[in-house]
Amino acid sequence: MTVFADSHVHLADPAFADDADAVIQRARAEGARALVCIGESAPAARRAQRLAERHAGFVFFTAGVHPHDAASWDDATDPQAIREAVANGAVAVGECGLDTHYDHAPRERQLYALDAQLALAQELRRPIVLHTREAEADTYAFLKRAESARVRGVLHCYTGSVALAEAALQVGWYVSFSGIITFKSWTDGALLRLVPDDRLLVESDAPYLAPVPYRGKRNESAFVSRTLARLAEVREQDANTLGWQTLRNTAVLFDLPSAVSAPEGPTSAHGIP
Repeated sequence: MTVFADSHVHLADPAFADDADAVIQRARAEGARALVCIGESAPAARRAQRLAERHAGFVFFTAGVHPHDAASWDDATDPQAIREAVANGAVAVGECGLDTHYDHAPRERQLYALDAQLALAQELRRPIVLHTREAEADTYAFLKRAESARVRGVLHCYTGSVALAEAALQVGWYVSFSGIITFKSWTDGALLRLVPDDRLLVESDAPYLAPVPYRGKRNESAFVSRTLARLAEVREQDANTLGWQTLRNTAVLFDLPSAVSAPEGPTSAHGIP
């Protein structure tokens, strides 16, 4: 059994409405030591908080506004909802970011909502969970603003360029890989080898992007072991050793209780350098 943390899972999604607790137990049985449940909207964050309370010390949660919903960002209500979530234990701001592939929200509104959430991350001393797709130039600029604000974070479900990953690493960020790296279409082994051991995360992004051999099915956290095995194979590392490392990294970035990290694992304060 390989130890790991699922650094990004949408357990508050309606896809898990009937069996979230069973999904959590399957992840634990497969080797998971921590799950970070993403609250990509105020309602999702509230559902995620309830799951975290029910599975204290194993499930943790975040709060933010996804770029697809950035057009509806409200300066009166959204910052207050994120502040309240953090007061109730949210470990990060997000999932937030930039996405010009789908363009569900105008670019200027995405940038506005993202910068508002950066300000909150700085104020609340929390890291950011960043979604970026086909928005590399704007993401480069954002990483510079985050560096100035002394806010760290993670490029989640990363499929972008080596250059953007290097830019994130240079400012102290982490890079997370999902089941996409198990697909036949994935050929960028150099990117998987680029990220240093101490900046590497793995995730499910469930219910989306199930790894091979579950591709096309509803994804869940237990399947992260498949992604980790593929990552270890490409990096020519032992899967369990790498799993412990990614668990420690998750604990450091999100400042999780020491019980979820390896005994020798480092500690940090919300990823703030």
